[in-house]
Amino acid sequence: MDLPESPPPVPPVGCDLTGAPGAFAERMAEYRRLFAQHLAGRSRTAAGIRFRFRADPGVEDWVRDLARREKACCAFFDFTVTADAREVRWDASVADDEAARQALAGFYQLPGARAPGTHRPRVPEAVACIHPGMMPWEFRA
Repeated sequence: MDLPESPPPVPPVGCDLTGAPGAFAERMAEYRRLFAQHLAGRSRTAAGIRFRFRADPGVEDWVRDLARREKACCAFFDFTVTADAREVRWDASVADDEAARQALAGFYQLPGARAPGTHRPRVPEAVACIHPGMMPWEFRA
């Protein structure tokens, strides 16, 4: 008698961007540049969220590379990048897990996070990537 296969385990919900000093600040600066220069919009989808970028030269490769690096440090995310002549779409989803859904909600808010008194996205103060198990987009209240 064959037993039904159990679903694969959900990767731990946490960020492991701890390999090099300054890695988190560099990643947040990269997100700021990408969003400021190319973000066309964002939306919630049935499966998760979507960032839409203008299909300017090099943007698709940049988004694919960033999604690959983000997946390497935050394995609980599922990313899909698609593109056409007008836009690059970065879809993100997570398993049905409360902590993962909270991380996804924080990721969705990342383009709108602004530093007080500026028009630039704010680098979060509660830096998750310095401490495994926290998210880089967690904000101190």
